[in-house]
Amino acid sequence: EKKFATQREVLELRTQPLDCSRPYLEEISKFSGCIPNQCGRFVSDKIVSPAEAGILLDLARAGFELGQSSGGASILDLHSGALSKGTQFVNVYRLPEAKKLFTNQHINVYRHVKAKVQQAVADNFRLNVDALHLTHPTFFSRLTNATAKTIHDEYWQEHVDKETYSSFHFTTLLYLTDYGKDFTGGRFVFIDNEGKHNRTLVYIEPKRARVSGFTSGAENMHHVEQVTGGVRYAITISFTCDREMAMADPKFTLDDEEDVEDGGTREGRAAEP
Repeated sequence: EKKFATQREVLELRTQPLDCSRPYLEEISKFSGCIPNQCGRFVSDKIVSPAEAGILLDLARAGFELGQSSGGASILDLHSGALSKGTQFVNVYRLPEAKKLFTNQHINVYRHVKAKVQQAVADNFRLNVDALHLTHPTFFSRLTNATAKTIHDEYWQEHVDKETYSSFHFTTLLYLTDYGKDFTGGRFVFIDNEGKHNRTLVYIEPKRARVSGFTSGAENMHHVEQVTGGVRYAITISFTCDREMAMADPKFTLDDEEDVEDGGTREGRAAEP
């Protein structure tokens, strides 16, 4: 067991290089300007300010007042409008109350933070920042110790992002609340496999405004510990090298033809918190 980043630390930058998994390297080698000098992971408390994280936390809390999963894992995707409600999703942009949610300050901070995180990924993996594109899903998460009602609430399952979401090449998380203060449990855990029976667990303790980033291949298998108390808020911001899988910043409104299924069952695997 190793601690990659504790809640008490204030980290300028901590990195851990890793060998890329072969399938990841084979795929990403197609994308000029987007091939990492080395796979790995990083964490920093200096990319996003606590004030910016506070504004995004206010936005997340307001959004989740309009809907939450009946289990322990709720998501709010400002790009598609998907918001957990019970065991389903609703479209937040179809809710009259949502019009009051998104102020110019929220919109500007969200876009500014996304751009800073994108630059940090490019810097850490030595990429051309313009070769990186925001991809789906990118979303807020709210985790509690409520009993899971569907498989989508089981956020503690071990997984590889690239196997869950084929468009992912780089995954980042921005934490909005503090481990040990706002919630207990809920640490982010990398699982480093060194042979069949030799696994090392590498922990990140969430801290408000902390950013972690990693290559999305099998070199970074991970899960989130079950939250045992309180509420854990974070944003997953995901990037692809494939321009065809890119998506624009959220408009914070939705045209009729872009509607998502209102009240449809929650499809696919639970989003990564």
